[in-house]
Amino acid sequence: MKTPRIEGLGRNGTWRNWAASSIAVPQNISVPADEDEIIAALGSANETGSTLKVVGGAHSFTPIAATTGTLMSLDRFSGIIHVDLSTNQVRFKAGTRLRDIGRLLLPYGLALANMGDIDHQSLAGAISTSTHGTGLGFTGFSGMVTALRIVLPTGEVRECNAQQYPELFQAARVGLGALGVLTEITLQCVPRFKLLAREEPEPLAGMLESFVDRVVLTDHLEFYWFPYTQTALTKTNTRLPENTPVDPVPWRSRILDDELMGNGAFALLCRLGAKVPATVPSINKLAAKALAARTYTDQSEHVFVAPRRVRFREMEYAVELSALPTVFAAVRRVLESCPERITFPLEVRATAADDTWLGTASGRQSAYIAVHRYAGEPSSEFFKKIEEVFIHYGGRPHWGKLHTQGAGYLASTYPRFDDFLAQRDAVDPSGVMLNEHLGHVLGR
Repeated sequence: MKTPRIEGLGRNGTWRNWAASSIAVPQNISVPADEDEIIAALGSANETGSTLKVVGGAHSFTPIAATTGTLMSLDRFSGIIHVDLSTNQVRFKAGTRLRDIGRLLLPYGLALANMGDIDHQSLAGAISTSTHGTGLGFTGFSGMVTALRIVLPTGEVRECNAQQYPELFQAARVGLGALGVLTEITLQCVPRFKLLAREEPEPLAGMLESFVDRVVLTDHLEFYWFPYTQTALTKTNTRLPENTPVDPVPWRSRILDDELMGNGAFALLCRLGAKVPATVPSINKLAAKALAARTYTDQSEHVFVAPRRVRFREMEYAVELSALPTVFAAVRRVLESCPERITFPLEVRATAADDTWLGTASGRQSAYIAVHRYAGEPSSEFFKKIEEVFIHYGGRPHWGKLHTQGAGYLASTYPRFDDFLAQRDAVDPSGVMLNEHLGHVLGR
């Protein structure tokens, strides 16, 4: 059997994440086929005083998976282990990629309740970083977790749920890769369903005024704003029964709108903007005018996900839902006053509150504002200015997206932060699962 290739690892032994915002040279590579091999790799890291990090799709923008010790991939841990049709709970191997889950669930008539627009991540990576979609009736992936199996840094294997090792379970639902190696994850799934998708441009002012109210009445609502314009692209998805006939996006539209315009032409515009920043406002206004409405119906996993082929770097913060108009206005003022010219649109989504300790929506209905920078442009100064706004309003950074926050600030916005640290210290006193980034984030 051919050994799977670790995502982002080059032939010269250098590892890069998708956005090339994190680079590392691991000393060892591990692609285990079973838990015994995971235990052995952890034992070796303990003996040598080294570290071990697990990487999935390498789509986190932070260095959360970077290591100079052992880099581990769970790509051999893929697929369904068990399906309970009486509860619609499904046990997955933790390395299963999100892009495969729809196909795997098809024979059982099940689906994920919600998804984001990127499905390249592994399931373990998605829950470890509090990855989410949009919809006020739904949580992120971590809120769907009902049980998990984890190999601790000591080599001990624990089965966790709300009754068995409940505190470790709560911590590991958004574990940041700091507690051990996840091997199995049970998700609460739902019966398969279709989505009626409506994409259309709207005035930004009206979208901001109505978003907090509309998100309550809409199954899945999000919008994109092109900087320096007055236009938002609104995406509204309405859930329909599984027996609803499909009316998918025609292949011509997929090629023209999604691939040529949404990826190919956009990439060219980003390159032009990077070389001649003064052209960016005009480029964005042209892009906003080119937006057209379209409606289609398809299987949920086909509608939630969109192709993202233009490389970028991203910062996203969660804020109180009710504060969205105020925070967005502040972000907009800072963006428009920056000397940098921003080509990529901002994205706004919302989710229900959940009870995960380090989930970005823990204990509060949340709105998410994501800002992006083309990968070919410098981003640190721009993100620094925007992050100051998010911090002022008590925002919580997406764990897999760029931020600079450490334990001091994070403890002030996560009521159970110290409880998480206690679990981490108990299961990994030697810091096998830490790296420089997590050391800063966790104050360890």
